[in-house]
Amino acid sequence: MTAEYTGESTNGGALTVIRNGRIVDPSAHRDDVGDLWIQDGHILDQGPAHSDKEAVVIDATNQIVLPGLIDMHVHLNEPGYEYRETIKTGALAAAAGGCTAIACMPDTNPALDHTETVHFVKAQAKEAAVRVYPIGAITMGRRGEQLTEIGHLFDAGVVGISDAGHPIENPAVLRRALEYARMFDLPVLVHCEDKQLSADGMMNEGRNSTRLGLKGIPTIAEETMVARDIKLAEWTGGRIHITHISTADSVELIRAGKARGVRVTTEVTPHHLVLTDEMLAGYDTSLKINPPLRTAHDVEALRAGLSDGTIDVIASDHTPRSIDEKNMEYQEALFGAIGLETMLAVIMTELVNQGHVSLSTALLAMTATPAHILGVEGGTLQPGKPADITILDPDRSWSVATDSFRSKSQNTPFGGYTLNGVVTHTIIGGKVLPWEENSKTT
Repeated sequence: MTAEYTGESTNGGALTVIRNGRIVDPSAHRDDVGDLWIQDGHILDQGPAHSDKEAVVIDATNQIVLPGLIDMHVHLNEPGYEYRETIKTGALAAAAGGCTAIACMPDTNPALDHTETVHFVKAQAKEAAVRVYPIGAITMGRRGEQLTEIGHLFDAGVVGISDAGHPIENPAVLRRALEYARMFDLPVLVHCEDKQLSADGMMNEGRNSTRLGLKGIPTIAEETMVARDIKLAEWTGGRIHITHISTADSVELIRAGKARGVRVTTEVTPHHLVLTDEMLAGYDTSLKINPPLRTAHDVEALRAGLSDGTIDVIASDHTPRSIDEKNMEYQEALFGAIGLETMLAVIMTELVNQGHVSLSTALLAMTATPAHILGVEGGTLQPGKPADITILDPDRSWSVATDSFRSKSQNTPFGGYTLNGVVTHTIIGGKVLPWEENSKTT
């Protein structure tokens, strides 16, 4: 996208100062031009106290200095599907997109339903470019039947539980999962889809699906499960996080649940905030995702929900697919789109720069809020906290070319788009990743 990771990170222990950047930290309600000091992997108290000391200087003039992004919904595919993505390549893609931490879903083979597979992911993550947090499975094999040993998974280091793209169809199973996870204050991340209503649908059910001759997925397939899962969270007192919502009525259901005090949070993807089912006229399989792209009315409702705080998080739902899995008839192609390397730039270009969402609101949904939901450090630039920092040049543009991606897969719905916002530095624990500019930026 913007640069290439070239080797070992640098400057971890040196006194470093980021000079003259626009520092935007929604967690501290900060937005001003100034300097940011770093040493021993942490942010120092801000101000002139260190100005007389020798320091490594990063010039951030006319750039935005923000907390490193935390993407809480990423499919890394290792172990089992390394031809699509690996922990190493997914982490490189994340760093290129401005993420300093990601949470990986358990839809691996084998699934992250035992402590052994969680330990494997954590071992692989030690060599990754960004922080990688595993999310364990709710049920064994993600089959929706027998609960995993959630306590053991928690001890192994998971930051949440989910069956990824498999809904928990049996409400009694989800009830027990919420009660069990509540003992460890773990969020339960759910995919809301009634499979009997969605059946073999391939896009949003409506005028466009009829015109294109494709079986549709009705909005009610999502909304009935959103309503059910909110009520289960209300009954149990558990923490439920509803992944990638796509409809206007889902926003209303979540808004009402929050008003009643239900411990419910939710996320939305950049593609659901920007794209609509009108764009499927050419049967482009890169636009085949689940939940499907909806209508302009739904897009407007999602944007409004993000602006007023009903929607808590923006997450990429990075779902790599091989060329062979996408380069086929629309009906046969797999669902899924990647998004780690485009998420920040899409949000800047299509939402912030267009006035649909404020910069502070957008960044909060990609930094402090996902950190809080997952119970991990990061998402802030406050003194004493880990120096996980992204520096963005908001005025530079680049063309989305799949052959420049760090991801092993190329299934982006934004191919060919011109986006604003180039990540110039990704800093993790005070260590500056060595990026090398390439010709893809202008």
